[in-house]
Amino acid sequence: MEVVQLVALVAGSAIVAGLARRTPVPAPLLLVAAGLVAAYLPGVPSYALDPHIVLPLLLPPLLYTAAVDSSYLDLRANLRPVALLSVGYVLFATVAVGYAAYLLVPGLSLPVALVLGAVIAPPDAVAATAIARKLGLPSRMTTILQGESLVNDATAITAYKVALAAAVGVSAGWAGGITEFLLASVGGVGVGLLLMVPIHHLRKRLREPLLQNTLSLLIPFVAYAAAERVGASGVLAVVVVALYLGHRNWQVDFATRLQEGAVWKMVAFILESVVFALIGLQLPVVLRGLGQYDSGDVVRYAVVVFLAVVVARFLWVFPATFVPRWVSRRIREREPGTTWKAPVVVGWAGMRGVVSLAIAFSVPVSVPHRDLILFLTFTTVIGTLVVQGLTLPPLIRVLKLPPRDPHAETLAEAQAQSEASRAAEERLTELLAEPGNSLPPPLAERLRTVLERRRNAVWERLGEVDAVTGESADDVYRRLAGEMIEAEREVFVALRDQRRIDDEMLRALLRRLDLEEAAAYREETA
Repeated sequence: MEVVQLVALVAGSAIVAGLARRTPVPAPLLLVAAGLVAAYLPGVPSYALDPHIVLPLLLPPLLYTAAVDSSYLDLRANLRPVALLSVGYVLFATVAVGYAAYLLVPGLSLPVALVLGAVIAPPDAVAATAIARKLGLPSRMTTILQGESLVNDATAITAYKVALAAAVGVSAGWAGGITEFLLASVGGVGVGLLLMVPIHHLRKRLREPLLQNTLSLLIPFVAYAAAERVGASGVLAVVVVALYLGHRNWQVDFATRLQEGAVWKMVAFILESVVFALIGLQLPVVLRGLGQYDSGDVVRYAVVVFLAVVVARFLWVFPATFVPRWVSRRIREREPGTTWKAPVVVGWAGMRGVVSLAIAFSVPVSVPHRDLILFLTFTTVIGTLVVQGLTLPPLIRVLKLPPRDPHAETLAEAQAQSEASRAAEERLTELLAEPGNSLPPPLAERLRTVLERRRNAVWERLGEVDAVTGESADDVYRRLAGEMIEAEREVFVALRDQRRIDDEMLRALLRRLDLEEAAAYREETA
């Protein structure tokens, strides 16, 4: 791929993703649609997916940023449903969809059909996270979907390797396949456990934010490569390391956290945008090798395989949700109120993505029906993204799932801030009483004022709003603070233009204002 083509891909993807933020449609769907249209525009080059780029270079950072932002404690609390979906469902879908394809396509051997089943078995991590975030699903459901998408790629890739070995005649049998699966899984987790503590120790020891962020960008690739080098699952190694670092992120220097958050948001935005645009751009490449098949037959194959994927998920999700509850009273007591609505949403939220396409492109050309595997993978990915992605929001509205409660979340945040502020005030009193910590009364009072402001800011969001502007007291405070800071900023720039201060001083003064403005405005998440 030439530099101009790469720049055009990144720029076009970013523009479409930016426009998607102004629409109710999730960005992945618009990006795929834009890719499908762009694939047939005059002058648009062919963007064939290279599995040697997607799997080792795009997948690790996407998994890393998703895992770092996940809650280790929530995932541990929902380990059973996450494991049933990320391991059990993927293996079930591999067999169920593969066997359906075996019965459907004349001349398709069972091992090759299982290759197809493994390729399209795992729902996509990026699609699940993006759509769950956009829809504001209940927190437990979001945790389960995110947890599933973090681990299922490892299950699918290992299942694919086992099925592919059988398809090309080098399989060691089912016992050998199970052994390979266990070694890859245990090995991936083991590599992650070996790497996570030394990496975290190094992150704490480094005091330079630029070095810290450089290390942060390298971590997913190091974990993935180290695991793959020893025949283990690179996906699991990345997820284990990322979950540990995310859980311990509070121990890292504050400047590093601020920079790291901004850097990874940009990286995730670019990669997610490019990945979904690439899916749409694969259509000409996929259609190129279908000349030997009847067009009516391949359309029928595509529809049946898509339906098999959808039905197989429901056939797994409902028993996986209710059978453990029927068997265990402990689960019933721990998870009260589970109804049929939750498995319906989880069952329908099975969008496939770029990992399936990358695995499909890695199928050797010597495997029979490789072109058909590519086509069926592509149509399943597009079908799930478009059909399920577009209908999931109205489905959630029809089912009237309980949404996240912003008032309850703000109340919990306010109570947490109140407890922390009390501890900080007690610590300040202790410090001021120690020799060498004396401060003039105005400065000591300033520390208490800052603390009081931080404590009251969250409570003020719970207060009444202005009848005219619709703003809370906290909103007005932040707006006025922003106006004051902007007035200062204009004066600093005017002084620079008058040559009364130089550019170096201007940058220092503006950075101070930027930090104050960041403190005044609580972060708004997309």
